[in-house]
Amino acid sequence: MSEASIHKVLVYVAKDDQLLVFTHPDFPEVGIQIPAGTVKDGEDLEATALRELVEESGKSGFKITKYLGVVNDFVHPMKNERHTRHFFQAELTEPLPDSWDGEEKHDGSQKPTRLHFYWMPLSEGNQLVAGQGALLKEIRM
Repeated sequence: MSEASIHKVLVYVAKDDQLLVFTHPDFPEVGIQIPAGTVKDGEDLEATALRELVEESGKSGFKITKYLGVVNDFVHPMKNERHTRHFFQAELTEPLPDSWDGEEKHDGSQKPTRLHFYWMPLSEGNQLVAGQGALLKEIRM
């Protein structure tokens, strides 16, 4: 495993006791996730959180409202990487549909990945993969 930790952001978007989540239609085994991504060199954490949320969802109606905390030294179960994970909460600035399809473009470095977004009850947050539900209890409605 590499010594340096990769900084990641993860974003909870909640409305009416529901959480914005997505699945990978082409890779159902990956499970249920929240918007997340890697912090680029020199990029502000909050700016990264908003960028990843917009890029993955294909929607722009969000505002980052709170930094929820950090989980250090998370070892990704499917990769040989150590992550420092920064969790944020965002709120909607415009209505979103109940579900929609989007894609992650990967900065053009590979074929886009299809994503399916929907709202899941917050009470089912334990279904999130790879420790993504670690700070759900910090969400304020």
